[in-house]
Amino acid sequence: MGKKKDVIVIGAGIAGTFVARELARYELDILVLEKESDVANGTTMANSGIIHAGYDAKPGTLKSRFNIEGNKSFDQLCDELDVPFKRIGSLVVGFNERERQKIEAMYAEGIKNKIEGLSILNQKQVKAMEPNINDEVQMALYAKTAGIVSPFELAIALAENGMENGVRYELNTQVIDIEQQKDGFKVSTDKGDFYSQVIVNCAGVYADKISRMVGDESYTIQPRKGAYYLLDKKAGALFHHVIFQAPTEKGKGVLITPTVHGNILVGPNSNIVDDKEDVATEKISLNEIQCVAKKTSDKIPFHQVIRSFSGLRATATTKDFILGESTTVNNFFHIGGFESPGLSAAPAVANYVAELVRDKIVPCQKRANFNPRRRPVVRFAELTIEEKEKIIRKDPKYGNVICRCEQVTEAEILDCIHRKMGGTTVKGVKKRTRPGMGRCQGGFCSPQVVKILARELKCPLEAVSYSGEKGYILEEETKKNNKKQQKTKVEMG
Repeated sequence: MGKKKDVIVIGAGIAGTFVARELARYELDILVLEKESDVANGTTMANSGIIHAGYDAKPGTLKSRFNIEGNKSFDQLCDELDVPFKRIGSLVVGFNERERQKIEAMYAEGIKNKIEGLSILNQKQVKAMEPNINDEVQMALYAKTAGIVSPFELAIALAENGMENGVRYELNTQVIDIEQQKDGFKVSTDKGDFYSQVIVNCAGVYADKISRMVGDESYTIQPRKGAYYLLDKKAGALFHHVIFQAPTEKGKGVLITPTVHGNILVGPNSNIVDDKEDVATEKISLNEIQCVAKKTSDKIPFHQVIRSFSGLRATATTKDFILGESTTVNNFFHIGGFESPGLSAAPAVANYVAELVRDKIVPCQKRANFNPRRRPVVRFAELTIEEKEKIIRKDPKYGNVICRCEQVTEAEILDCIHRKMGGTTVKGVKKRTRPGMGRCQGGFCSPQVVKILARELKCPLEAVSYSGEKGYILEEETKKNNKKQQKTKVEMG
């Protein structure tokens, strides 16, 4: 559609939004194609949100190199994009001699990787930092530079800032075929054809499928599913650091971590699945997480769970990230196998791949007016009483609280709808401003969010979607009376 793009990025998760924003630093015509109705609706939405210190990746691997580089970028990056980020540190706890040996080996690897702020703590030190860890703990590896972020909020901010710098996004657009041509690529989608000189494949669990469209069969993605528990904010003060158990062959294992919004997240487990859309959450999987997590602490209040969910990790057969230009197809670039520590590595990976792409497109100049800063977001719940009173006097809609659990106001919702890459669905608003993220999980605020979306998007109530083109909420009026009662579809979830 239209003129040929310089670059088409396929996938708008954390990898795609990062690399598109990084490419926007150059005078390039950039298009991002995403099959979902919003950015960060896939793996990024179900990410633990941990910025790893970088001690556990094998020295010499791409995971190790880019995790270490990427970790250092988050303070400045999240300041520029106005995204919550906290360096709270992490602990890998050990309960027996075998685990002690693993932790000491991880410490040695961390020293090789030149990770700052690493130390091994004894039992007394661990309990002083985390009193609710089980008393049987013997030791822990402490990494001061580990942090936490909201991955989907970060991706949204990256997309918004990218758009402010000229990036174009096409959502609800699924790639169905790619044809290599003499001077670039023809990308066929369910919404028409697009043309570009370069492609960057950031398609997550579908990266191997996209790669095969151009004849590159160098890797396969095997999805691994993990489930999580999200605990109410009442439990938020129980733990203060990211807490891992000593790793197994399945990876870093079940963890306990605070979130940037004050909840506690417990999970994930790791199970290979064949279906790349399988995000169902099974009771047996949740039971497994409870059982394993209790080894870390028997004080986890699972009766305060407000949500459980599952996500997929894109594990590549190469056991490492797949980065850079295809070895068989010119101008086709990969950011594949982007499992943990993908989020931590993403800033450095995006910079690396963007520079490779830049060198392929001649001439390619730096964009003189690139603006790295996103317009700040008002978070009403975090304001002081004085600040709340002031902002309500300026805009009374800040005094209309829509979500009482998270103290989200009408003004915040209006702002998130009308920003670039604004929320256009109930889930989209939820991801941006948190109505429905609290204890009642949208039981009270969702109808109000639907009404606001219908009003602002100038569409019927029935046209408002929970998430995506088929995720509609309302079907028809059930009674022709003044109350305008509505029939709710089961699909809302």
